[in-house]
Amino acid sequence: MIAVLLPELDVARARRYCEQKVPARARHQVRVEVEVEPRALTIVERRAPWREDLGPEWSRSSIARLRYVQRTGVWTLHWRDRNARWHRYDRVGPSARIEVLLEELDRDPTCIFWG
Repeated sequence: MIAVLLPELDVARARRYCEQKVPARARHQVRVEVEVEPRALTIVERRAPWREDLGPEWSRSSIARLRYVQRTGVWTLHWRDRNARWHRYDRVGPSARIEVLLEELDRDPTCIFWG
């Protein structure tokens, strides 16, 4: 088992952010979830299977990654390119408050996260 080094309150804030992205009436078709890693949170969109021949698994699409530097106590926001590489989002700086980055993710002024 890998130790999680992230602040529990920030993980809870990210989970709450994801839960609020999709209305309850649509969650049988789409969900936004957070995947917790030892030093990062990845926000993913999951979609229900839409063709029987593709199987029963929900599809998964990465939206954003929030990386945490324990030494400094700050978060950074990252976007994913078409080659599945992560890049630092440069329109908002590192922040000790994860809410600042979640607000920018929600605003998405460049349409790089949500399209």
